[in-house]
Amino acid sequence: MKTLKVKDIIFNEGAPKICVPIVGKTEEGVIEEFKFLSSVDYDVVEFRVDHYEDVEDLDKVKALLGKIREICSKPLLFTFRTKKEGGVHEMSEEKYFALNRAAIESGLIDLVDVELFSTAEEINKLIAYAHENHVKVIMSNHDFFKTPEKEELVKRLMKMQEYGADITKIAVMPQSEEDVMTLLSATLEMKKSKGDRPCITMSMGALGVVSRLAGELVGSCMTFAAAKQISAPGQIGVDDARNILNLMRIS
Repeated sequence: MKTLKVKDIIFNEGAPKICVPIVGKTEEGVIEEFKFLSSVDYDVVEFRVDHYEDVEDLDKVKALLGKIREICSKPLLFTFRTKKEGGVHEMSEEKYFALNRAAIESGLIDLVDVELFSTAEEINKLIAYAHENHVKVIMSNHDFFKTPEKEELVKRLMKMQEYGADITKIAVMPQSEEDVMTLLSATLEMKKSKGDRPCITMSMGALGVVSRLAGELVGSCMTFAAAKQISAPGQIGVDDARNILNLMRIS
């Protein structure tokens, strides 16, 4: 599997990278969270813009990105998580793609999240536009209710590769210990035979915490950990994540 370099971070090399989500609702809240990160040991920061109260005002979003860039030089992932996949703001698909396009156009982000279950034509256009503007694409899928069968998980990750995503990502909710093993097994299959690029997987909730920490073993290149507020069930604190990942280092 290939590595991917974003600024000075190399995905698929060594321990999983730690991504910290920012979920502030106001401009002041977002800026405060970014300033707090100056004392945190992390690799990538995710701006979960669906939490931001003025998310539909593209000028305000771009202005806020500019202020974020004055504070933060780490790789920045721009994510609007749709409500159907666990986000907090309802938005039409037309506005969803316009928002992501505006963020790419700003030149202020390094990575953008694009959800798999969107219109194929729009996905293809957005990925092409991102790549034209030197922005990497994380294609994602989230299921907050269940864990699909292993074959379905692999199929979705393979579809993301076919679209040309730079990193593939899937997050699912386990109902049993077996579900966690299903997710880990699918991840390992991608690592061993089906994947050709960095992949992120996680099993959410308390049952799935191990999946957030075993990435180097099975082939997940990044984990999400909370500096202040969690953005998904099962996230642990960033300091705990770093300590455990260091203990579990293979290479």
